[in-house]
Amino acid sequence: MPESVASVTPLTFPPAFLWGAATSAYQIEGAVREDGRTPSIWDTFSHTPGKTAGGETGDIAVDHYHRYREDVSLMAELGLTAYRFSISWSRVQPTGRGPAVQRGLDFYRRLVDELLAHGIKPAITLYHWDLPQELEDAGGWPERDVAHRYAEYARMVGEALGDRVEQWITLNEPWCSAFLGYGSGVHAPGRTDPAASLRAAHHLNLAHGLGALALRSVMPTRNTVAASLNSSVVRPVSQDPADLAAARKIDDLANGVFHGPMLHGAYPQTLLEATSSITDWSYVRDGDLETINQPLDALGLNYYTPTLVSAAAAADASGPRADGHGASTHSPWPGAEDVMFRQTPGDRTEMGWTIDPSGLHELIMRYTRQAPGLPLYVTENGAAYDDKPAPDGQVHDPERIAYLHGHLSAVHRALRDGADVRGYYLWSLMDNFEWAYGYGKRFGAVYVDYPTLARTPKSSAHWYGRAARTGQLPPMEG
Repeated sequence: MPESVASVTPLTFPPAFLWGAATSAYQIEGAVREDGRTPSIWDTFSHTPGKTAGGETGDIAVDHYHRYREDVSLMAELGLTAYRFSISWSRVQPTGRGPAVQRGLDFYRRLVDELLAHGIKPAITLYHWDLPQELEDAGGWPERDVAHRYAEYARMVGEALGDRVEQWITLNEPWCSAFLGYGSGVHAPGRTDPAASLRAAHHLNLAHGLGALALRSVMPTRNTVAASLNSSVVRPVSQDPADLAAARKIDDLANGVFHGPMLHGAYPQTLLEATSSITDWSYVRDGDLETINQPLDALGLNYYTPTLVSAAAAADASGPRADGHGASTHSPWPGAEDVMFRQTPGDRTEMGWTIDPSGLHELIMRYTRQAPGLPLYVTENGAAYDDKPAPDGQVHDPERIAYLHGHLSAVHRALRDGADVRGYYLWSLMDNFEWAYGYGKRFGAVYVDYPTLARTPKSSAHWYGRAARTGQLPPMEG
């Protein structure tokens, strides 16, 4: 086909491809003290002075708890076919133990019913970082008991919603929970203990396995169980053996620590060796790896930017580390003191993250090879920009349209190369509380005016809606 023709031929996706958006409970719901909800670690962390930008919290967030009907209607108007949201654990089981609070579950029943009434497929994430504070007080994820508490919670939610929700995700980005929460301390609960971060990683893995078993014991067999991993695309700065070894170490700590047990029933031996001076891994008990290695129905991939590393020269040891995970004097990478993170070249988002759609294609094809036959979903992908309303009240964000076009083109290329990608979830549906960054970073396709909470779809929302309705990528000019 002549290039002039190919360049104007729209990229068409399979008819059953899901066009979704994603959010998480603490970032959007608000209503943190209503209907029996108790504090999570993010309530505590955000109310601790100095932990979030401007001391901002998710107390109100964007008030989705009270405005969910408006938000679902907006999704339907845009043409979305799927919506991925998370359950607030402390809303449905306030102490992390004992019976469910029906008022909390009723909110999610209403939300799911509203989605289904509008023809939108719900996808539930059971854990998106908001551990009930009482479980953290008892030791948090470094303690084995939390994995068993999670399984009980998963069973409760599965029993309540499994009759009407088919897609289930056990954990979202367990790397962040373990290594940013317990290693660098830039996420809740804000602890800085490398050994605890590795214990947390194992118990998150165990929670995934136990949770998958619990869900399947109470749900219809048609339902699917997956996990969403923020697997990194780790690239060495050169082919020098020292740089290749650095990339392997970070790949183990970013990826192998989770996909090793989940997909293959084993931790990488190189990971165990690299962290042997920090932990002896004695908390991995007989039978744990078999429990973690439950058959998955799908795998969710969250992708934003690649990671570029080199071996650290002596002069680099105290230098800045451009690892993209917030400012901290503590590293989220236990055992990787000899690795230097480099800034990747190219245009950047407001997060300072390099825009590189090729990394998404690379990630999809890696798991296509590593787990043949396993369906994949892009469960998060998106960009933060400094969006502002124009004088006419509209919010124009051509940079985000270009970002989405580039990354969805990478997904299309992966489909053409034989990958089984079933859907794409834009992060995020709307501007919200961006964790330690507070409200200063806008990832939404829908603009939120925080003083009034008014919602205004940005030009990227309309562009993405056209893609969802037609199954084809519109031109970048929107």
